[in-house]
Amino acid sequence: MTTAVIGREAELAILEECLSSEAPEFLAIYGRRRVGKTFLIRKYFQEQDVIFFDTTGTKDEAMKVQIKHFTRQIGKIFYGYKRTRLLPSKNWDETFELLTEAIEGADKNKKIVLFLDEFPWMATKNSKLLQNLDYYWNQHWSQDGRIKLIICGSSASWIIDKIVNNKGGLHNRLTRNIHLKPFKLSQIKLFLKHFSINLNNQQILQLYMVMGGVPFYLQKVIKNISATQIIEKLAFKQNSFFLEEFNNLYSSLFKDSAVYIELIKQIASVRYGIGQEQLLKKMGKALHGKGGIEKLKALEHANFIMSFKPHFHKTRGIYYRVIDEYSLFYLYWISPVKDSLLNKSLVTGYWDKQKVKPAWNSWAGLAFESVCYKHLSEITVALGISPTAIPSTWRYTPKKDTDEQGAQIDLLFDRDDDSITVCEIKYTNKAFVISKEYAQKLKRKIDIFKKVTRTKKQIFLVLISANGVKKNKYSDELINDVITLNDLYEEV
Repeated sequence: MTTAVIGREAELAILEECLSSEAPEFLAIYGRRRVGKTFLIRKYFQEQDVIFFDTTGTKDEAMKVQIKHFTRQIGKIFYGYKRTRLLPSKNWDETFELLTEAIEGADKNKKIVLFLDEFPWMATKNSKLLQNLDYYWNQHWSQDGRIKLIICGSSASWIIDKIVNNKGGLHNRLTRNIHLKPFKLSQIKLFLKHFSINLNNQQILQLYMVMGGVPFYLQKVIKNISATQIIEKLAFKQNSFFLEEFNNLYSSLFKDSAVYIELIKQIASVRYGIGQEQLLKKMGKALHGKGGIEKLKALEHANFIMSFKPHFHKTRGIYYRVIDEYSLFYLYWISPVKDSLLNKSLVTGYWDKQKVKPAWNSWAGLAFESVCYKHLSEITVALGISPTAIPSTWRYTPKKDTDEQGAQIDLLFDRDDDSITVCEIKYTNKAFVISKEYAQKLKRKIDIFKKVTRTKKQIFLVLISANGVKKNKYSDELINDVITLNDLYEEV
């Protein structure tokens, strides 16, 4: 585990403001599993001169066991018992009463941080945990300026629904919240340098396309070898970490994980995203009604998928696409060879050999698009356009039995200055070459876009290419600007 908090300056500033405040504070922190929520909170507050009450829920454990663990922590933190002398209560009302009494007897000159980690796991069926939290916060803890209550959980959807958007007694009681997201490219570079791993921008991108910006995964990066070698060791060897992580990840977050995994598979199987109606139809009985929509929201809140409405569409409709790099990588590359990996390792150099296959180009294109969607602010700055420009995608699917051609735009920015920036996203190992055929394809795409949308705005065509574009007459004629990988590393 890293001994320092890297790349979380904005979040640390929020925690510092929370601690320095003389008022009671109620903070929620949520985000994808393995993103570093618990480490951030513990590392910051354990280094402060405070009373730090730290307790964690246990997945699929009975309420009496959850209360037993909670009570033991009260004894340890507030009374110094190595083994609790407090008898566990029968319910959360009595347990929170014990905590309240301990707070009242604590040093009046010290601030008290109540860190309830994996809180959704504590909220077992019929436990009335949330109702009791509501009562004790409103009746007791919110009257004490020393108290900083922090609710944390990997079930981001639960935290958002039950805490952030609570409609009951906790409505508008939250004073701050942190949505802890995976690292961006610039943060990964800092993180790896902390461990004296000095990979260049291209190598780091290759890692990002496989594991995203998840700190827990990045801690497994091996020093003094290339990105290709790192990926091979972590994914394509017997008992390698990424072999079993997929099922472990989803089962740790979702009770009926098989349904969520099938959802991810269905969404990932469609190149440019799948419509909600089509997706629900494909899933059939496994996903219907309000429950299906809730599952999709849970995946989105956990940063596994994104929902979007293609720009200029007259008919309403939500589309989904997978934006979790590891999930895409697993489904494309590990799942098909998993049986071989369970029985024996693949031949040395397996991953390197895949780069010449068409499937690699298809996956790399999707993965790089996902990376770009997470760096929209960096792209906006590099283009020099207003941050108020609306990013979106666009697609046109002609009706059957017509001679019309369809078109897909990876990314566009609808700007306030009567202009639209249309972006083509391309991942190649070398500078992208615009051929005569590709130039005609681009022209046709822009013509279809203008005709279908009937826009009269100025169109600027931008190429987002990891390794730039090779200048020729077609690039000079068509491309207004080029965004490269180095632009995505710029801090904004």
